[in-house]
Amino acid sequence: MNSLSEDTHRYHVRVDWTHDRVGDLTIEGKPKIEVASPPEFEGPEGIISPEDMFVAAAASCLMTTFVTFTKKMRFDYKSYICEGTGTLEKMEKGFQFTKIVLESTVTVDSEDLRSKAERALELAAKYCLISNSMKCETVHKNNIVVE
Repeated sequence: MNSLSEDTHRYHVRVDWTHDRVGDLTIEGKPKIEVASPPEFEGPEGIISPEDMFVAAAASCLMTTFVTFTKKMRFDYKSYICEGTGTLEKMEKGFQFTKIVLESTVTVDSEDLRSKAERALELAAKYCLISNSMKCETVHKNNIVVE
């Protein structure tokens, strides 16, 4: 049995090719996801690609890290939205992501919460484990809306 410390975690996934450039991504106990090459790389329309998941991983990790800091800072917000855009470029060794822009918009009830929301976004950007693990540049654009 492989014993890991509580500071080490492993995540196991499985991809089964089904046809053409399409496969099924399986993660135990979670919904199966059909995955494929994106249309620009001869894949079919309408199926999630590894490129989609790469950008989505950064955006969703930023969201969960933001939520963690809002709980630690003990403040509530009305909404959080993150729009992520990844730039994939042909480089010497083939295609690679060169930049991800994550634009977060947080809506709060009062002007008094603006600085807390800004701080939580800064901390989320600093400690997001997924974007910290990526070799491409990550740019954060933060917007606070008071309603």
